[in-house]
Amino acid sequence: MKNNYSTPKINKQYIAIFAIAVFLSWTLHELAHWIVGECLGYTMGMTLNSSYPLSGQYAQNWHYQLISAGGPIFTLCEAILIFIVMRKRKRILLYPFIFTCFYTRLLATIISFRNPNDEARISNALGIGKFTLPIISSMILFILLYKISRLYGFDTKFNWANLGLVILFSSILILTDMYFKIRLI
Repeated sequence: MKNNYSTPKINKQYIAIFAIAVFLSWTLHELAHWIVGECLGYTMGMTLNSSYPLSGQYAQNWHYQLISAGGPIFTLCEAILIFIVMRKRKRILLYPFIFTCFYTRLLATIISFRNPNDEARISNALGIGKFTLPIISSMILFILLYKISRLYGFDTKFNWANLGLVILFSSILILTDMYFKIRLI
């Protein structure tokens, strides 16, 4: 399949865009949790990698599930919006954003083997198996990523480079949160 796009160079600009994509996607995901919690009447706190009620507990289990849903719903909406923009316009440098969306939910699925993450907690609460929603979420995001990668003609080497960048920047974000607990809100 011939396309009119050229694969971006992995240069300083692309790396900077990737760092921004990871930071924005990650923190906006957490902000979505925070907003849902605040809308439900909780006083919420937020760091780079978590949102939580300052009281330390939820009044109702369904509140916890709804707050858990806020982040993944935002991430899915972000990926769909990026996908649409990339299909309709030549916005090749948005690829790190859609790649980050896929990676974050795949990582959450993997982490759920030890500690159920957002979709896994919701899936458990709904009684449909711990990995039903994480797999569905990851598959939707993978399909969006795959279709855009095919449309733009990105090869395996380019996607491996993107994987390396997302692992690097997400690791920096996670470790920064783990060791410094920078409270954003």
